[in-house]
Amino acid sequence: MSRVYNFSAGPAVLPEEVLKEAAEQMLDYKGCGMSVMEMSHRSKMFDDIIKEAEADIRELMGIPDNYKVLFLQGGASLQFSMIPMNLKKNGVADFIVTGNWAKKAYQEAGRFLTANKIASSEDKTFTYIPDCSDLPISENADYVYICQNNTIYGTTYHKLPNTKGKTLVSDVSSCFLSAPINVSDYGLIFGGVQKNVGPAGVCITIIREDLIPQEDLKDVPVMLQYKTHADNDSLYNTPPCWGIYICGQVFKWLKRNGGLAEMEKRNIEKANILYDYLDSSDFFKGTVVKEDRSIMNVPFVIGDKDLEAKFVAEAKAAGLENLKGHRTVGGMRASIYNAMPKEGVEKLVEFMADFEKKNK
Repeated sequence: MSRVYNFSAGPAVLPEEVLKEAAEQMLDYKGCGMSVMEMSHRSKMFDDIIKEAEADIRELMGIPDNYKVLFLQGGASLQFSMIPMNLKKNGVADFIVTGNWAKKAYQEAGRFLTANKIASSEDKTFTYIPDCSDLPISENADYVYICQNNTIYGTTYHKLPNTKGKTLVSDVSSCFLSAPINVSDYGLIFGGVQKNVGPAGVCITIIREDLIPQEDLKDVPVMLQYKTHADNDSLYNTPPCWGIYICGQVFKWLKRNGGLAEMEKRNIEKANILYDYLDSSDFFKGTVVKEDRSIMNVPFVIGDKDLEAKFVAEAKAAGLENLKGHRTVGGMRASIYNAMPKEGVEKLVEFMADFEKKNK
């Protein structure tokens, strides 16, 4: 069976080259006679894998030396708890709520500290990013929290909020490694890798060292303390070895393909193909205000539930998979991550134009 074009929001499309390499090495990694899935996480061979992965992501993102890179478990969702547990000093955090995941993080943080919602776009179903140039930042806020790219609603921050000197924490799950960023603008960045970096089961957290509490936090389980993982180079317990190995292979693929500046160029080009079509169509309609559109996740609607169901079914039959919108919003959504080739987006637009002709 030939490969489909997979527009899933996550777990999502991975570079074919990486999958082929993993298949070739599945039974025998570099002549060691076993799979990465089978080797000890304490072995020299796995130690090389995780150290190389860290070195490569540091190079790709330009991560300064005073930031730790942690390969963690529990997906991005566990970070909704770990962040307030570890970063609370004054016991206050400010949240900009621009979608489901920021909302969940805000609600979860409320279990551990005073969480303030200082801006939100919920009034218009999260179809825009609020003005963040002069927010009512709490004087004693331990951090200001954002979800940088909203997978479900297709919005993104093209400019970071003015945190008035407070630490910025950002969930970058669905825009991870899609474009260059300045890591020093953040105190902590994290993302579940299953959207743009690797297989589900790994969360990468990049944290400035001075934010890691150095004392034992008596009210926080050992496994949920950043210090535990930082002190043990992400090997306190058995990590998700296979997932980390695939992430490492994706980092190498990114380096071979021109790094993050090249990815941004390709991603903008792909997104423009789809947005240009949506803007010219009077049948399909994008749902996000133009200035806040994501280059990773593109939601769109027809406005007729039966036609939308027909579109998703016929697209699937044509080899264009996972175009159904998130259950909370309906419609359609195309996630066009790094590994989605330009031809995939061109095929989608071709199919949309044909569908529009036949169903207008």
